[in-house]
Parts: sequence; C-alpha cells; structure tokens
Amino acid sequence: MADSSAPFRSLLFVPGARPDRFGKALDAGADAVCIDLEDAVPPEGKQAARKAVYEFANAPRGAKGAALGFRINGLSTLDGFKDVALLADVADRVDFIMIPKASSGAELQNLKAALGEACPSVWAIVESADGLAAADEIARAVGETGGVLFGGADFSADIGAPLEWEAMAYARGALVVACSRAGAQLLDVPHLDVTDDEGLATTTRRVKALGFTGRACIHPTQVAGVNAVFTPNDAEIEHAQRVIAAFDDASGGAALLNGKLIELPVIRSARRVLARAGV
Repeated sequence: MADSSAPFRSLLFVPGARPDRFGKALDAGADAVCIDLEDAVPPEGKQAARKAVYEFANAPRGAKGAALGFRINGLSTLDGFKDVALLADVADRVDFIMIPKASSGAELQNLKAALGEACPSVWAIVESADGLAAADEIARAVGETGGVLFGGADFSADIGAPLEWEAMAYARGALVVACSRAGAQLLDVPHLDVTDDEGLATTTRRVKALGFTGRACIHPTQVAGVNAVFTPNDAEIEHAQRVIAAFDDASGGAALLNGKLIELPVIRSARRVLARAGV
C-alpha cells in the first residue's frame, strides 16, 4: 500500500464500471487513484462494480506507487451501506475511502468507529450548502490523515450559482480555513474541460495560491499539468532551505534572510514546501 498520509498533488478518478481502466489509472502518474462507485456507475451496474473493486483490491499491485481508494455511494443510501460492507472486507488493501455529499462530522466519525482500526484514511466531498456549513467539523473528522474534496459542480447546482471563480470564491476560502485548522488536505474540483490545458493550468495555480494542497482529475491527460503546479520548483526548494537554515542558525532567536524577518508562519510554509518536494 502507498503512503496515503503524504500530500496528494493529484487524484485521478476512474469509473467503477470500467475495471479495464483500473490498472491504467495507477500508471497515469497521479499520487492517488479513486475508483468511483457513485456517479460513474448506473444503478444496474452497482453490484458488478463492487465485485470488480473487490477483485482489484485483492489482486497484487506490484510496485505501483499511487494510493488506491474508492468513492462509495452516499451513507444515507442502500448502495452506500453495501459499499461499506465491501470496504470492511478490503479495508487492509486500500489506502483511503471517499464519502460523497458529506454534511456532518458525525457521519464520518460513525463510519470510522464502525470499521475500527481497519479503517483507512477518510476523505469527504463537500458539495452542498449543508456540507459547507459543517466544514469545520467535517475537516476535524477526517483529520490529518485524510482530506476534503470540493465538489464544486454539485455545490454550484445546490446554491443556484454558476461554476465560476467569483461565485465559488467564498466556498473555496471557507474550506481552506477549515482544512488548515484541522491539518487536513484539500483538493479542488476537477477541471471539467479535458481539452483545455491552459484553463487547467491557470485555475490550478489559482487554487494553489488560495491554499489548496492538490486537485482532482477526471482524465489521465490532466495529471501531469496538475502535478507540475503542485510540485515545488528548484527556486522554491532553495529558498525554503535557506529559510530553514537561517532559522536554525539563529537558535530560536530572531532570524533575518535578505533583510526580511523570518517568523513562524514563514518557517511553516518553508517546511511544507520541503515536505511536498520530498527533501
């Protein structure tokens, strides 16, 4: 199994109805692969998709480094209960579980309690006004080993607003604050136009600047562009190393770098850069 506690720059969704794509998704270069049992599977195909996930989870994965998980159906549905039963059988073979339409921290805590120590990392999708209102408790429930995905498309439909930057600005900002307080990861909604490489890069840079830690993808061609934005470049790594070195040389006292005071928030930021770079 992969280290699911490492930050995900990219998470690639693959339809649960297409088991022929499961292995290919793991080779696409994403940090995480999420097999979707919810929206990507029609009602009549749910049971076959569960069987395919069960077989894939129990098959040897070799040296593939991507974290593997799956998105279940909503916990308020019968299919969701069936998915949880499946998860109980493969919990030690997957790295995370993603819960759609999260609306409270309690439902996530109940799931974790039911699965006990076998429960993998939990990710929650916030895609409604109710979910956003409970963002703090949801982020605390997933904790430092899990994360939140902003389900922007469903959220925009729920509040009756277009899926545009200005309309989604408040929701994104609120999620950044909630996840930052809880130490949880935060992924942005996928860029829905898989042919728009420029738009993917531009919007990914914007959410990174806002405080998101990664982004979901719906096509393998999007993975490289997302990874490029969320991978620190040489200049960023060098600056972070210089910040840490100056702080260490000051032995806890006031430290300066290029005439600028280095305070604890700057140190935290530098450490995040080095952690993401694997340095």
